[in-house]
Amino acid sequence: MSPSQRLRVVFAALMSLWMSLLMTAFVVWLNFGFERGYLLHWRHSFVAAWPAAFAIVLVFGPTVQRISQALAERLPVSSRDPVRPCV
Repeated sequence: MSPSQRLRVVFAALMSLWMSLLMTAFVVWLNFGFERGYLLHWRHSFVAAWPAAFAIVLVFGPTVQRISQALAERLPVSSRDPVRPCV
């Protein structure tokens, strides 16, 4: 596996882990509140969501990155933008 492929897989794993963890915690809280059984419901939701999220990030990540790059290039450049030096 090349370094760029390894980076893509690690990124997908971490991004999907955090997004699944936070989103399932939030949605379970919206549906059940912090009542008895919250952690059980959250764990079930998280275990179901993480593999799906990982596959989605892995498959659609490159496309989303290209779209993001294209959109970012069309944004106006601020005079305080630290990425582009003033000439």
